[in-house]
Amino acid sequence: MKRSIAEDLRERRPEAIDRLLAEHGREIQTVAQVILHDRDEAADILAETVIAAWEKGSSLRDPDALRPWLLRVATNRALSRRRKSTRLVALDSILDWESADLRGPAETHVAVLEGLALLAPRERAAIALRYLADLTIEEVARAMGTRPNTVKTQLREALGKLRRGMLDDVDERDTAPEVRHA
Repeated sequence: MKRSIAEDLRERRPEAIDRLLAEHGREIQTVAQVILHDRDEAADILAETVIAAWEKGSSLRDPDALRPWLLRVATNRALSRRRKSTRLVALDSILDWESADLRGPAETHVAVLEGLALLAPRERAAIALRYLADLTIEEVARAMGTRPNTVKTQLREALGKLRRGMLDDVDERDTAPEVRHA
C-alpha cells in the first residue's frame, strides 16, 4: 500500500516534498497566479505553501484534507500578498500559454482572462478554487475561511460580471460598422 503524502510529511520524509509538488504544485501555482496575475509571485506562493506543509504537516491528521488545506494556505497567502501590493500586469503574464489547456476559441480565453482582471481578489480566488481546482462549495469556503453562502454569492457575482463583460464584447463586435469593398 502506497503511503500518503500527509504521512510522509508527518514523518518528515524528504520525498514528501517531491510528491507534493508533483501532485499539487501546478494546481497551487495556477490558483495563486489567477489571484495575483503574476507568474513569479505565484511561484513564490507555491514555495511558501510547500514550506508551510513541511513545517505544519505533522499536525495534519486526515490525508484527504491535505489538498484543500494546501489550497487554503496558498489562497490566503496570495490574497494577503495581493492586498499588500496592487499593480497592473500584462495579459500574457496571467497565464502560461504554453501549458494552458485551451479547449475553446482563443477569443473566449482572452475575454475570460480580461474579465478575471476586473474581479475583486476574493472573487478571483473563489473562481480559481471552484473551477480551476474543482473544489466543492464547502471546500472553497474552508479554503477561503468563509461560509458556503458567501462563496455562492461571490461566485454568482463574479460569473455575472464575467458574463456581462463577455456580452459587452459581443455587442461591440455586432454593432461595429460594416466595411464593404466595391
